[in-house]
Amino acid sequence: MDERGKSDSPIVPGKPPNKGGGAPRPAEAVEGRGLAKGNPVRHDRDRAQDRVALQSALDRVRQAASNDRELRFTTLWHHVYDARRLREAYFSMKRNASAGVDGQTWRQYGEELESHLEDLSDRLRRGAYRAKPVRRVFISKADGRQRPLGVPTLEDKIVQRATAEVLSAIYETDFVGFSYGFRPGRSPHDALDAVSVGITRRKVSWVLDADIRGFYDAVDHEWLVRFVEHRIADRRVVRHIKKWLKAGVMEDGERRRVEEGTPQGSSVSPILSNLYLHHVFDLWAQRWRQKHARGEMIVVRFADDIIAGFQYKSDAERFWADMRERFHTFSLELHPDKTRLIEFGRFAAQARERRGQGKPETFDFLGFTHICATKRNGKFVVLRQTMKKRLRAKVKAVKTELRIRLHDPVPEVGRWLASVVRGHAQYYGVPRNSRAINLFRHQVIGLWYRSLRRRSHKTRLTWRRMYRLARRWIPYVRISHPYPEQRLCV
Repeated sequence: MDERGKSDSPIVPGKPPNKGGGAPRPAEAVEGRGLAKGNPVRHDRDRAQDRVALQSALDRVRQAASNDRELRFTTLWHHVYDARRLREAYFSMKRNASAGVDGQTWRQYGEELESHLEDLSDRLRRGAYRAKPVRRVFISKADGRQRPLGVPTLEDKIVQRATAEVLSAIYETDFVGFSYGFRPGRSPHDALDAVSVGITRRKVSWVLDADIRGFYDAVDHEWLVRFVEHRIADRRVVRHIKKWLKAGVMEDGERRRVEEGTPQGSSVSPILSNLYLHHVFDLWAQRWRQKHARGEMIVVRFADDIIAGFQYKSDAERFWADMRERFHTFSLELHPDKTRLIEFGRFAAQARERRGQGKPETFDFLGFTHICATKRNGKFVVLRQTMKKRLRAKVKAVKTELRIRLHDPVPEVGRWLASVVRGHAQYYGVPRNSRAINLFRHQVIGLWYRSLRRRSHKTRLTWRRMYRLARRWIPYVRISHPYPEQRLCV
């Protein structure tokens, strides 16, 4: 199928060509006209017009994918190398993101943006584009381990982001409802609400908290390409995906080939990993629920974190065993320490009390510890609190940064701490978690107080003055998210 609806040649900025929206080639093109002296540059307006045209082209792809779930797209690459889409991909990236192995930054590339994009578009069209290895960096996790991240070159990021947008138009029509990770219009809080409402409103008494061991490093390239080809028959798209998978990593100045896995940090990795788990887990879990579950069952997946709730323990145990076997077929493995089955739900507390087993266990999901609790009227509720190790890790990171900023001006440090506290509260500010987010604010104020007192041995900073500083710079935190039932009803 050919979803082409525009010219291969770049369009000159200015008046749009007549009949350029749906004809294979524009009937005419006009020259861009110079602006009168003193008039502002029209880049913003041009970008808005380009965005509408690009979205219209993807809408046609999306509609075709939705109408025919078996359709394979044979002509997609022209959507990727369109200079307007590459420009949108460039402006959607972070300005201060780390550079890849070529050392080129966002601002350096933008100094001659149009010529760079035209050259990149031409190389993509001619097949002269070559993927470069990613730069391997490591970031610390909350548990003290190191997580590897891949930093692609800027041009690779641009092309990958443009490709991911085109692929998303197709696969978003296929992905199932309980998949929430890295999808447009869906957030971690949507997944959290789905878990809470599902446990509260369904007959869930057992929760399987599953984690895939080293998922991003274990993705089988051969299986992934086969999954892509279920929908994509454009050989150029498939060939470039293979290039990014096989580009390798640059670590300590040496290039190392990679035979499996998708590098975390690349723009195309989220949709490829979602596609992999869509075929390996999502479709299989749907069929399992329909054919094998005796009681009620809920499933929520965010990237490689999976929560499944069951009415009967026997269903949970069979699902766990079948899932382990299913993952083994596709080179995946459940983490033995992080995957566990616990009794959790409306009836868990009473059942455990009758057996003399104490309170129900808790499970962690997306930064929150989920706890069986009751309201004042005795009604069951899933209490979500900030994970203690996440809170400690964040406080430790603030303490380390304050040592670096020890002699910076107070207003500068105050503005930075305000952004930290505000960002923390925006994520963790869910109902019934006000105590934890207020504790974080209080601990930040205490760290800043000790940092300011270290600046001089003759300091006269008292707690009264410190509270005035805190009122001036550190915002008060509040609950910023609605109750799960208000935002989502499963």
